Amino acid sequence: MLPELRFCAVFLCVTGILPSYAQKCGRPPLKEDRIVGGTEAADGVWPWQVDIQIRSQGHICGGSIITESWVLSAAHCFPNPSDVSFYVIYIGRYQLNGKNPHESSHNVRQVVIPHGYDGPHNGKDVALVELSSPITWSEYVHPVCLPASGTLFPSDLMCYVTGWGNTRENVQLTGPGTLRQVQVPIISQSSCQEMYQIDPLEQVDILYDMICAGYQDGGKDSCQGDSGGPLVCQMVNGTWVQAGVVSFGQGCAEKNKPGVYARVTSYSHFISNTIPEIRLYGRADQNWSVWVVVSVSCLSSLLTLLQR
Repeated sequence: MLPELRFCAVFLCVTGILPSYAQKCGRPPLKEDRIVGGTEAADGVWPWQVDIQIRSQGHICGGSIITESWVLSAAHCFPNPSDVSFYVIYIGRYQLNGKNPHESSHNVRQVVIPHGYDGPHNGKDVALVELSSPITWSEYVHPVCLPASGTLFPSDLMCYVTGWGNTRENVQLTGPGTLRQVQVPIISQSSCQEMYQIDPLEQVDILYDMICAGYQDGGKDSCQGDSGGPLVCQMVNGTWVQAGVVSFGQGCAEKNKPGVYARVTSYSHFISNTIPEIRLYGRADQNWSVWVVVSVSCLSSLLTLLQR
């Protein structure tokens, strides 16, 4: 076999010309209408949601599946990221206290947080959590898409927050502890900053790596226990993309104090550097470009050789 043909044959055998990926993010296999505002979610509607627990304490935070081995959460959920022995991550969980036939549990291999993190009010409140064993995909377990740095989430875009946090300030979930959802609009950084400057005793700086969502009049918000969970928005093509990570707020659903989230687009390079295999939504995959170029080159060589 000629060298050109040998190379192309190997390439086509390995790649099949077009690349395939284990799981397409942001497209829940189960279709279900979502109810606006502080309600119980249907099982499987948010298949990337994870429950982060401490063995002796129970639920502490949420998170989101981003690859088969990595979860995105908040840095403040891991005050000592070098010691991960007592954390358990539950995948496919629907109820904290009920039966969860689709769930699996995973230990944590490592937690990676941005250099210089020292508290959610100072930004950098994201954590990448590597699992000790890979996730098995199903209709109830599916990754969310993460945005490239240039992805925009404009003001008033309606998005969803999910989690097992308090239903009101200092009021925990009761009964089976079913996963809840709330729909909230994105708030511009300038408007959010203005709101958090109204009370002179509780002023907060909204930094470049933060994004706000909620209502100026309050009423709907994330709360304690939702930390680390996803703020997700549906793009025009139907794909769900994570805009934020639940970080902090002052109280829950109070007037002029919307929820503050870590802005995921601010950490696209941190995420890509930590997880090189991840593909970010809104950015052409460089490997795809290489595959296309090589594929075209191979086809051209084959045609040339056949014409000989």
